[in-house]
Amino acid sequence: MRLAHTLVATTLLAAAGTASAANLVVNGSFESTDVSGKSYFASHVTGWSGGSNLTFVDFPGTADDGSYLSVYGPFPTTSPVGGNFVEADGDPSYSGVISQSISGLTAGKSYTVSFYQAAGQQVGFTGPTTEQWSVSLGESTQLSSLYSLPQGAVGGWQKQTMTFVAGSTNELLSFLAVGTPGGAPPISFLDGVSLTASVPEPATWALMVSGFGLVGGVLRRRLVATTA
Repeated sequence: MRLAHTLVATTLLAAAGTASAANLVVNGSFESTDVSGKSYFASHVTGWSGGSNLTFVDFPGTADDGSYLSVYGPFPTTSPVGGNFVEADGDPSYSGVISQSISGLTAGKSYTVSFYQAAGQQVGFTGPTTEQWSVSLGESTQLSSLYSLPQGAVGGWQKQTMTFVAGSTNELLSFLAVGTPGGAPPISFLDGVSLTASVPEPATWALMVSGFGLVGGVLRRRLVATTA
């Protein structure tokens, strides 16, 4: 009986590790995009669609290099995951949704969306700005942490984590740069997007395993009492 409990616990923990490692997003770090500088998002990004004419894929080091839509620096050369990243104008007049269709979901099940964000202000403009991402999975939408930057400041990379419940087996995962004021303009950056099935925290797994042990103990005592 004790061996059976161990096997159950081991199976549960292995399943948790597998679930947490399965990223359902294609090209979440935008590395399948061959760029040497700054390229328009709509025409280059494998697995993704959308993006306005002021949404770009940046090669490392191009965010503050003086090219179009360059921000005040010094801006981090790369994100925590390295390589290419997205740059988008958060001015409502120019921002555009980028999205990817996600399949293989289970309706009613929780999923974790994680990504890295950063922020800045386009060179040559003045005044404070705010920047964040509006993130949607299907019909559910959440906002990332808000940057509130003084004129010409840089908002460093931050990891963001959100939990969504899938409404169907196929959902649209989308990101929209949101910023103020429109004429500043506020610029948002994005990298390292992942979507994985949510799994219980380690403490929850420990309680579940302990519960199996408790149930097994009760059954064992009942069996002994019956055969005595």
